[in-house]
Amino acid sequence: METLETLLQQIRACRICEEHLPLGPNPVLRATTSARLLIVGQAPGTKVHASGKPWDDQSGKRLRQWMGIAPDVFYDEHKVAIVPMGFCYPGKGKSGDLPPRPECKQHWHQQLLTLLPNIQLTLLVGKYAQDAFLGSSAKANLTQTVTAWQEYLPHCMPLPHPSPRNQFWLKYHPWFETDAVPVLQGMVSSLFL
Repeated sequence: METLETLLQQIRACRICEEHLPLGPNPVLRATTSARLLIVGQAPGTKVHASGKPWDDQSGKRLRQWMGIAPDVFYDEHKVAIVPMGFCYPGKGKSGDLPPRPECKQHWHQQLLTLLPNIQLTLLVGKYAQDAFLGSSAKANLTQTVTAWQEYLPHCMPLPHPSPRNQFWLKYHPWFETDAVPVLQGMVSSLFL
């Protein structure tokens, strides 16, 4: 059986969809077999592509605030695995970044997730992650899925994307930060006590 370390080396050397990537391949993910929390987001943006550090932007800052953890815990791959739906920056679309490339899910995700045996909580950040992981139990849209967050506990928790672009969503759904975020913080804290 393949080890996680070997698989991560293969993923980081991946060039499957290189011709579709405007900035070229630079797979950004983190994982170890001891990780207890899995964060599944969309795909790296340009800043993360440049730094190679996942969630190294304003979205990451807000996500860490929602989780109630400091950067040193968030970036401790022995505690937190970060596996986006697309490992490389997919390019710019009309209203933000393009969707994650499908090749990562097709070629890598199942192998990778099999090698993360200690995951107790998976945070599904955004619709792409929610649709992929929840399948038919995902609701018709992100708002409905996140509104039903309690249905997916204790193993998964769907979250809206923490991007500054989502300011209006958060403004019109204040219950997320008043009701869901405290539960999220409690669950994350209990993983690392």
